[in-house]
Amino acid sequence: MFKLRSLVTALALVGSISVASAWEALPTQALEPSDNPSTAEKIELGKMLYHDPRLSSTGTVSCASCHNTTLGGEDNRPNSMGVNGQTGGRSAPTVWNAAFNKVQFWDGRAATLEAQAAGPVTNPIEMGMKSWDDVVVRLKGIAGYQAAFETVYGKDSISKDNATKAIAAYERTLITPNSPYDKYVGGDKSALSAQQVRGMEKVAELGCTSCHSGAAFNGAGTFQKFPMTADSYLEAKYHFTKDKGVAEVSKKAEDEHFFKVPTLRNIAVTAPYFHNGSVATLDEAVKVMAKVQLNKDLSKDETADIVAFLNGLTGEFPKQHMPKLPETAGKTVN
Repeated sequence: MFKLRSLVTALALVGSISVASAWEALPTQALEPSDNPSTAEKIELGKMLYHDPRLSSTGTVSCASCHNTTLGGEDNRPNSMGVNGQTGGRSAPTVWNAAFNKVQFWDGRAATLEAQAAGPVTNPIEMGMKSWDDVVVRLKGIAGYQAAFETVYGKDSISKDNATKAIAAYERTLITPNSPYDKYVGGDKSALSAQQVRGMEKVAELGCTSCHSGAAFNGAGTFQKFPMTADSYLEAKYHFTKDKGVAEVSKKAEDEHFFKVPTLRNIAVTAPYFHNGSVATLDEAVKVMAKVQLNKDLSKDETADIVAFLNGLTGEFPKQHMPKLPETAGKTVN
């Protein structure tokens, strides 16, 4: 993973690469791994598990608590709150369109949605279960889950592997196509305003798309150093370098302050911004990015044009029908 990051970063730093001739619309379906094909029953099971707070030690935190599918796929908090009111040091990434990420988490420590789904459940700050063995025991004690797993995987099939595969299958349905931008690149030239088109052109001109590339504007697995340019005022205000990024996982100095390039899709509805959620507004985030990544000071009009374009990346959110969770009739979970 880190070799890939180094290669992609080196390419990104060669110069500002305009991709104005290669704007891509978002696919309406995500590729599935060969060992986890989707079915309607598996997706429904994954939806139940995703929204069930009983996968946490206190019975109060679910995947949806931090990655809310009735919002922008996160929680609009600088730092998400886990069990017993604990908060971590990072802002929750959006789950919408996460199927198009090559790696998951800000530091890219999970290569797949399946691997990502396993992590928060046993993180002591997030969902706080001591082990997945404990999760399996809890699920086996709920008759409705026994039946749901059997339908999807067969008899006696409740396991960490099957649970995370089901959650990932559900997450692969969380795609937001048909944004004004998608309609524009699909041929409807009235879908974006003149201001949004100016912003789109400015994004390419500045070189933003050298990192935020591809249909999901996420660099397809790229890691990028952040911030690139030291700015003492912004650092004192936002504390960007307190988090060492990929180096927190790799323990290598050369990986310090590298982060997965986040998607720009739906960015207008996923405030606050950056890995630590320190920037409250989109216009400020645009100005900060220009300064610390490109060493450029944007004018008021340039900022407004880019913000207008980014608003055009808000797609259509498929309606979420909340699942009926299996009951524990006459008792509570252990």
